[in-house]
Amino acid sequence: MKLYKSIPIMLFTLALAAGCVSNKKYAELQDTYSKLRERNQELSNKYQDSQRELSGSTSRVKSLEEQIASEKANVTALQDALNKCLNSSSQGNVNISKLVDEINSSNKYIKQLVNAKNKSDSLNMVLTNNLTRSLSKEELGDVDVQVLKGVVYISLADNMLYKSGSYEVSDKAGETLNKIAKIIKDYDTYDVLIEGNTDNVPIAQTNIRNNWDLSALRASSVVQVLQTKYAVDPKRLTAGGRGEFNPIADNTTAGGKAKNRRTQIIITPKLDQFMDLIGKAPEQSQK
Repeated sequence: MKLYKSIPIMLFTLALAAGCVSNKKYAELQDTYSKLRERNQELSNKYQDSQRELSGSTSRVKSLEEQIASEKANVTALQDALNKCLNSSSQGNVNISKLVDEINSSNKYIKQLVNAKNKSDSLNMVLTNNLTRSLSKEELGDVDVQVLKGVVYISLADNMLYKSGSYEVSDKAGETLNKIAKIIKDYDTYDVLIEGNTDNVPIAQTNIRNNWDLSALRASSVVQVLQTKYAVDPKRLTAGGRGEFNPIADNTTAGGKAKNRRTQIIITPKLDQFMDLIGKAPEQSQK
């Protein structure tokens, strides 16, 4: 963190007095800047990995929902077949017994799937309610909490989080981040992605190349505050930036730009229990 704070001063001094510094000093500044670029690339790579994991989680949830729908349709088909057998001759007695067993097995499996999904949804709602209740009215003006497709999104306005034109976390954000950190630590089986977003106005700082850099550096700053100041396990944290390419409002207005300048804390439940249940799906008898 201290290194990042010194970079703008160093590069600004370099820009003003490039002809006055020694070759050694110039090389040191170049080396520091190269390290910053390498750090940014590491953050970008880590963010891409996290995006792939989040995409995989979304696909698994969709697969789960399709599995539930398929099982329900199968129960309906089995029930129809059972009704036909009941209206036919006594030769269907053996088939009736098999159909009853399959219906019971499928109903039990559906109940397991639904219970597991409901448990995850309930945990997300409790998490959201606990966080919302802990925030003051003033904080709620800068913090938006939503649950979308089983994932909790906490969106923080940049004017609350950062110093103007900087990626350094402000003192004003400390109390709010402390409350969020407590919730994150309470739900210690959830993964946490910190995602930086900007508007489409180009950044004008010598040590930040573009909005990709700015968004990634801001996300990294929040991650490091959660880790170092509020003791969140860094193994659960991922920092990434999306630059100006994930807008939620029109960038042609001042209000739209303000909404797009945000940092999201995305809390994702693990889906291991769902995958275990899908792997234990009852086999259907051949007809």
